[in-house]
Amino acid sequence: MKTALTIAGSDPCGGAGLQADLRVFNSLGVHGLSVISSLTAQNTVGVDAVLRIDASFIEAQLTTLLNDIRPDALKTGMVYSRDAVAVIAHMVKSFELKNLVIDPVTISSSGMTLMEEGALDILKERLMPLARVITPNISEAAALSGIEVNNEKDMEKAAIRLKEAGPDVVVVTGGHLENETLDLVYDGFSFHRFRSKKETGEFHGTGCAYSAALAAFLARGSSPVSAAEKAKEFVHEAILKARSVGRGMKILNV
Repeated sequence: MKTALTIAGSDPCGGAGLQADLRVFNSLGVHGLSVISSLTAQNTVGVDAVLRIDASFIEAQLTTLLNDIRPDALKTGMVYSRDAVAVIAHMVKSFELKNLVIDPVTISSSGMTLMEEGALDILKERLMPLARVITPNISEAAALSGIEVNNEKDMEKAAIRLKEAGPDVVVVTGGHLENETLDLVYDGFSFHRFRSKKETGEFHGTGCAYSAALAAFLARGSSPVSAAEKAKEFVHEAILKARSVGRGMKILNV
């Protein structure tokens, strides 16, 4: 059976983070592995607090796991500290892990900062060059590239800049553009555009689900471009079936 690893934060309401990633992996027929990178106090309304996991314990989790199981793909989600990012980069290189998907989670939908100062720079310098695919949304692409992203042309410019940092493929997800969602995929040679109707409402954990689905499809043997297209379709279907379980955003039905 194919396996996929998520290195991500914990979400008590199960709509995002490693809980959501594991649900996605299971839905797509991939056995899910998980390493906790941070703890959060959050619900469908927002994030109230973040507790960092010491980098040495992240390393211990990864060492024990990877000495037994080598995942066919892996993804990173919320990685709060500079030290944690550095440890993950070291472990990916040491164990020669393939099919790394980076979801550079920087800020929650409610505005809570989810990375300490300087951690994004370490991610860009040390982890992104090891990635098969990175999946920033528009605001994350702007933060990483230094290019303000307001339209499709800006997405192209940001993708080109981010490709220079070393990942094989860049996917800028465009859920925050008006009227439609556009995922722009750049492999260094061509742009691929995957569009769908923007559904009404607020949905929790779409970025987590997307990157997890992409990792699962890579684990199953899809190319990055094909995996990106399938992941978009998967998340759109999950949005259409989303459920209200709390007072805030709907949770995807994966």
